[in-house]
Formats: sequence, structure tokens, C-alpha cells
Amino acid sequence: MEYRLLGRSGLKISTLTMGTMTIGGGGKFAQVGSVGLEDARRYVSMCIDAGVNLIDTANIYSNGASEEIIGDVLGGKRPGGVLVATKARFSMGKGPNDGGLSRHHLIHECEASLRRLKTDVIDLYQVHEWDGQTPLEETMEALDTLVKQGKVRYVGCSNYSGWHIMKALGISAAEHRQRFVSQQIHYTLEAREAEYELLPISIDQGLGVLVWSPLAGGLLSGKHRRDTLTPEGSRQLAGWNEPPIRDENRLWNIVDVLVEIGKERGVSAAQVALAWLIGRKAVTSVIVGGRTEAQFRDNLAAADLVLSEEERRRLDDVSLPPVIYPYWHQLWTANDRLGEADLSLLGPHLGK
Repeated sequence: MEYRLLGRSGLKISTLTMGTMTIGGGGKFAQVGSVGLEDARRYVSMCIDAGVNLIDTANIYSNGASEEIIGDVLGGKRPGGVLVATKARFSMGKGPNDGGLSRHHLIHECEASLRRLKTDVIDLYQVHEWDGQTPLEETMEALDTLVKQGKVRYVGCSNYSGWHIMKALGISAAEHRQRFVSQQIHYTLEAREAEYELLPISIDQGLGVLVWSPLAGGLLSGKHRRDTLTPEGSRQLAGWNEPPIRDENRLWNIVDVLVEIGKERGVSAAQVALAWLIGRKAVTSVIVGGRTEAQFRDNLAAADLVLSEEERRRLDDVSLPPVIYPYWHQLWTANDRLGEADLSLLGPHLGK
């Protein structure tokens, strides 16, 4: 297992992170999975034995049950130096202040997460989604307070747009607050929109990148083909509508190449998709989960798979996103003075 620095911090995390959305099985999350305590113990142990040192959860997962089970599994201890990340933003009740990124909600939910996780400190506390009604100054001050109180070590964001991130970083700098060290984003071979803004921002601003749902809810696992859809193992086909698939033909073209490379290498298509992400510039860690031991084992094996340049080119050829404005204009007229962040998007179109 390889370990990479998380953004500009000195914290090193494994290139695979254990995801826990399948743990708990409460409410709508039952569509994703219903892993209980004993299976969770086995999966956590399996991940730690493979070298994974970060477990990612959220207060909203099964309305706190995921955090509670992880807390029971770890028992207030951190075997192998394992790190714990969680998130807050979504409503945890019916009251007017039970959601959002206000100082009230963030501090309340952080303390609730600490209790459920049976720990004194959260290693990475992430705002789970944008809140356009709470001033960012208030949110960043609340996160800064949690760090200064020793309840949180690092802070990050998730599902922010480019201007949201830059505004937050600007406030942190101007007010001398803790800055985001990472962002957690959706990024797959099928969904490469993050390459327009979010990945260049990470390169330019020194943010780590954690990737959620790297197999597009199971659709990139290779189990589902153009004319053969198997509900077992797919969140999408079980009724979970994330992420949206806007071009089904393109999806199956990508799956065809994943399966081809997998057969050539003697590995699963899922491992190929994960290895492609691990090798992408700016990506720090890919979050993998599962409902079964077999899914976890297969996903963990991706840490040892290194794709060749020719294999990566085949995957890029079938999945490369179009160059939208203003990037096509920059490609044509600014390509003599592009920086590292610019080239993360435009480089493939320039043969770099």
C-alpha cells in the first residue's frame, strides 16, 4: 500500500480508504447495504491488514448507525494507527437548526459524532455539502474552533464547486483560520467533470483529493454489461440514483474497455477502474466499500495494480471529456503559457 500526503498537511494516508456507507442499513441507506457489527469487524480488520489507514464515514449514514458501528469496532482504540474521517451538513432531525453548516449545527454534530465514534478526536472533519444560506465566514470559524478545541485535527470539504472552494480558502487566509486540506469528490472514468475545475484547484492550491463512489455505484464493476444488467451488487439498479448517467452508450463503451483490460491482466474490471483513479494526478486516495467480503477483497487488490501507459491511453480515449469553454479557447490561444494545473486538463489534448 502506498501512502500519500493529504494536501499541504503532513498527514499521510493510504491510496485506498475504507468507505462505510454500506454499514448500518438504516432508512434509505438500506438500498446501499446493511452491513452489521460482526461483518464490519471483519471488513475493518481486512482493510487494516491490507495497509488501509483511513476509515471514512458520515453522521448521515443510516442516521448515525454507521458511526456507531465503527465506534464499536474500534472501541476507542486506533489499531495500526488507523485514522477516522467523518462529515456533517445534512439534516439529522426535523428542527430548523438540525441541518446546514451553521456554527450551531457543526459544533453540535461534531460532538455527537465523537460520542458515536467513541473517540476524543476526529482526524478529518469534512463539510459534506455546500450551504448557501450560512456565511462561509461562520462555517470556517466554527471549523477553526473545533480544531483549536482539539476535537478535530484537519478539516476538508465535499461536493463543493470551484468557486465555493476558492472563496473558503480566501476566507481562511484572510482571517487566519484553518484551511481545507482536502476535498472529497465524485470522480470516475464515466464522470470526469472534476477535471474542469476541482482537480486543477487541488493541484494549484495544494488540496488532497478523496474520491467517493469510484465505481459509479457498481456500474463500472464489470458485472453489468450493455445487454446484461444484474441488480445484485449495484446501487444504481437497486434504486440509488447517484451518480446520474447521462450517456448510457458511453458508459457501456467504457465498461467494454475495462473488461478487455481486466481479462488481459487477469484482474477484475473494478480493479482496473480503481487503478486508473489511483494513478490520476492530484488524487490522494480512493474510497472503496462493499456489502460482501468478496467485494472488499477485490477492491483492496487494486492497490497493487499499476496500469501501463498504453492501457491508460485506451481508457482515456474512450472516456475523455469534451473541452468546454473557456478551456477550448485557452487550448487554442494560451497553450504557450499553461501551468501545471492547466495541463492536468488540457495536456492530453496537446499530447502532453
